[in-house]
Amino acid sequence: MSTGEPEDEAVDYRFTLANERTFLAWIRTALALLAGAVAVLHLLPLGWAEGPRTAVGLLLALIAGVVTVYAPVRWFRVQHIMRRGDTLPMSALPLVTTFVVGLVCLVVLLGNLL
Repeated sequence: MSTGEPEDEAVDYRFTLANERTFLAWIRTALALLAGAVAVLHLLPLGWAEGPRTAVGLLLALIAGVVTVYAPVRWFRVQHIMRRGDTLPMSALPLVTTFVVGLVCLVVLLGNLL
């Protein structure tokens, strides 16, 4: 009996491995963001007021958490979509991550100039 949904197809192992590499790249990104958060909050003598320093550190930690949650969800969804033979949707997280990192860069630059 058919439910009207397409059957799962075998996925070429190269695509599965590429999906896993993308997952690992997101995890590395999250680790780098978290390392930046720890550095800003606890290690670097920036000479900033506590407010901006905490804001930058927490923003980095927040985006690290978002990426960490996003990575396995995206990996699973992509694997499922490939098995169905569907088209992969665009993801907003690369743009969000870029925006947040750019914002942090701007705050760091302005914080050092002022």
